[in-house]
Amino acid sequence: MKQTWHDLLFAHWPLPPAEVQAQVPVELPLDTYDGHAWVGVIPFWMSGVRGRGIPPLPGLSRFPELNVRTYVTYQGKPGVDFFSLDAANLPAVRAARRFFHLPYFYASMNAREDAGVIHYRSERKRVAAEFRGSYRPIAPVRRSEKNSLEYFLTERYCLYTVRDRNVYRCEIHHEPWPLQQAEACMEVNTMAAAAGIRLPERLPYLHFAKRLEVLIWPLRPTGHPIEP
Repeated sequence: MKQTWHDLLFAHWPLPPAEVQAQVPVELPLDTYDGHAWVGVIPFWMSGVRGRGIPPLPGLSRFPELNVRTYVTYQGKPGVDFFSLDAANLPAVRAARRFFHLPYFYASMNAREDAGVIHYRSERKRVAAEFRGSYRPIAPVRRSEKNSLEYFLTERYCLYTVRDRNVYRCEIHHEPWPLQQAEACMEVNTMAAAAGIRLPERLPYLHFAKRLEVLIWPLRPTGHPIEP
């Protein structure tokens, strides 16, 4: 698949590893940085969503998405484990659940820009999972230095999911993230709580990325089933 991601906010909080590992499949070893596990709430919107050789379909190729995630390494390859992915496109939600085995949810969502500020709203259907706030970049673009926290949180080129004790990997390709420092005002954020995670009462680490072209490969099994 090909996608273009726009106006991403990376909001990350440090948590005790045991609290996060309890919500991660036992097959996936949790990654930590400075002794902490990290949970991210990432609102953005995407355009040009299409399969290989297929033009973007009207009404299906452009919509907001919001992810709640943490970080794992499997077979030596760092990646992302998702607690939830909310999207404002019901066919995309159904397809992602079926073909990628990911915890997608349909939500009422809206993202708009006004004078450089992104105003974002997401409310999941029939579940208390809501995000409402605004954010913007406040510094020039810079590349993350290897071994930095920013690099650890963003420069990951695959996602993992587990089904029937089998670990699956989806490879993702893009240029290094064009990150900017950011500020945000979150009026409501119950996205992590809906996944059983209590975020700490502190300001998150914030980064912004304006635009990124992304290629996504099919989901593949990593090997034999994990023995109990």
